[in-house]
Amino acid sequence: MSARIEGLVARLHGLHPRVIDLSLERLQALLDKLDNPERRLPPVIHVAGTNGKGSTCAFLRAIGEAAGWRVHVYTSPHLVRFNERIRLAGHLVDDARLGDALERLEAVNAGAPITVFEMITAVAFHLFAETPAELCVVEVGLGGRFDATNVIAPPVATAITSISLDHREFLGDTLTAIAGEKAGIMKPGVPVAIGLQPEEVLAVLMAEAARTGARPWLRGEAWAIAPRGASGTIAPQGASGTIAPRGASGIAGADGAGASGLRYEDAAGVLDLPPPALIGPHQHDNAGIAIAALRASGLRVPDHAYAEGLARAEWPARMQRLTGRLAARLPAGFELWLDGGHNPGAGVVLAEQLQAWADRPVHLVVGMKQAKDTAAFLAPLLPLARSVWAVAEPEQHLALPVEAIVAASGGIARPGPRIADALAAIAAGEAPGRVLICGSLYLAGEVLKLEA
Repeated sequence: MSARIEGLVARLHGLHPRVIDLSLERLQALLDKLDNPERRLPPVIHVAGTNGKGSTCAFLRAIGEAAGWRVHVYTSPHLVRFNERIRLAGHLVDDARLGDALERLEAVNAGAPITVFEMITAVAFHLFAETPAELCVVEVGLGGRFDATNVIAPPVATAITSISLDHREFLGDTLTAIAGEKAGIMKPGVPVAIGLQPEEVLAVLMAEAARTGARPWLRGEAWAIAPRGASGTIAPQGASGTIAPRGASGIAGADGAGASGLRYEDAAGVLDLPPPALIGPHQHDNAGIAIAALRASGLRVPDHAYAEGLARAEWPARMQRLTGRLAARLPAGFELWLDGGHNPGAGVVLAEQLQAWADRPVHLVVGMKQAKDTAAFLAPLLPLARSVWAVAEPEQHLALPVEAIVAASGGIARPGPRIADALAAIAAGEAPGRVLICGSLYLAGEVLKLEA
């Protein structure tokens, strides 16, 4: 972050005492003073969920760009640079334009209470409205109903990715309560692409769709995606054939896709697709949600763009193979991977990947954020790991102490206590295999700084 932007963000932190305060009123008041840029955006796809939002946004962006479109993207949080949150027509916003926009909106806001997330959301919408593009992808920050991004005019489509327990202090203690908040992005008459969900979550989402008049596009009913040639491949609604049951994971091959790729089907037809560039069986669902949202939106996407987009999608810290300075600390025969997953749902999908990696030992290096359910995140992973190391980096935001991670593992994890220490210990005393650093997006940001 440049010194100029760092100073602006520091000043903004002083305008509201709480970092997270879910509300629409403060942001709407500022947007009204700006002649409502949120109503002047290119066609928007709005994405909510607990896990997979960022990956789905990455697929949407890659498909749009493969179609030759200029694509705006708003995501959070950033990993290394604040600018990562705003992509204008295919390029990260530069320091000068971001700084100018922050200063202008700070002046317009005139010291009124507002959170940093609300301000950067206003900046994103302001920049999106004044920059031509064919698609605008907007990721919910937290929840949905009262998230700052929910001030937008009705989008062309919405998408809801996997929902699990996270941010319970803000969204509720149960899956159904959290699902109710995520469902708050649904709009009358707007299609909502929905991936695999627990039954109690799906019931909440369907009830909200009925209440609002949103048009649900459910995996297994309106659309399907599976490894090409896998048993249980579905046919679109109204066609002959069988529909894969909800909850089927479709794991095949070392990365969950197999060498032959994927097959997507809906009422508009069949797409034969390559394996997604983002690996892991959970990425089938995210890719399918992105495709379903675009197909339901009415936007005209050429078929080739879906295949090209899946093959070129990029999203840092989501099962990312590292090959830089940190990876060089490990001897030949090791691979180093990074994932920002940090909640119980992420633990489940990472465990699926570890199962697909059964050909070689896996060593986990885990750093967590305070207030996360560390024990629930670790539970599905611990039986699949050859060794587990607890770490906390000095600059890692709200890092959970190493001792707390060890305790949450039931004493299985060993203290790093830093990433470099854990890698050195693994290199010296563990069997060659794969090392996965996981547990926190803030940790992931520190890893990427060390890796560069």
